[in-house]
Amino acid sequence: MKTALCLLFAVLLAGCATPTAPQRYAWITGLKTDQAARYEGLHAHPWPGVNKMIKECHIQNFSIHEREINGRLYLFAYLEYTGKDFDADMKRMAADPETQRWWRETDPCQSPFPDAAAKGKIWSDTKEVYFLP
Repeated sequence: MKTALCLLFAVLLAGCATPTAPQRYAWITGLKTDQAARYEGLHAHPWPGVNKMIKECHIQNFSIHEREINGRLYLFAYLEYTGKDFDADMKRMAADPETQRWWRETDPCQSPFPDAAAKGKIWSDTKEVYFLP
């Protein structure tokens, strides 16, 4: 009986330790050329409270990349989400006063694509077409 309980306990622990694969998200938006230095400066020294909230909302491997195409600047953001309810975590982040203050600094630097602007958003969704784990 003791062996069976130990075996059951080991199986349960192994099941708890098995991580779920993160969900990958990526978005694009424009970056106003005259605001690029400000945007880069903000992200060179992100506010600790903002980074803390990002992590508390189960986001990892978050990065933002910049690219110039035909004289216009664009941003590409990528993250991995490890939580169970992305929408709820994004609402939690949006309700955070420090994050709201951060967005008041960064949003004016960006130039949303028409599809995002029509929805009152900054970032446009992308579609993953390839992934190599």
